[in-house]
Amino acid sequence: MLNVVVLTGRLTADPELKHTPNDIAVTSFTIAVNRRFSRPGEEKQTDFIDIVAWRTAEFVCKYFGKGQLISVEGSIQTRTYQDKDGNKRKAFEIVARDVQFAESKKSASLNSTESNVSSPVVSDNIPYSSGNNEDFQTIETDDDLPF
Repeated sequence: MLNVVVLTGRLTADPELKHTPNDIAVTSFTIAVNRRFSRPGEEKQTDFIDIVAWRTAEFVCKYFGKGQLISVEGSIQTRTYQDKDGNKRKAFEIVARDVQFAESKKSASLNSTESNVSSPVVSDNIPYSSGNNEDFQTIETDDDLPF
């Protein structure tokens, strides 16, 4: 079975970092995503999509701000709960696996107060690299690679 979602949209508010009782970082935020097509003469419609980020939470809160374009890859998750009136409700949200910057620093500075950011990718599958390449071996020859 396949459950993969890829979205690019603008943050509707600054993400806020929270921690579980076990001190695991988490953040929830909403992105505004314009619908691709609209009828002639009709104003473009926007969907507001809730995102939950676990392992990427600290990265998102540190480098992203309201209005900034973000790209999110993850999966759809549903949950049920009871509202304050006792009615059963169902919530849909995206659980982020990867997050990336989706615009240049220059463009981001026009849309956000956070303009001094680099462009790393953070993923649950790929650890974040601080740019330190000491773990990589340099190959000095032009001979065939060993793989």
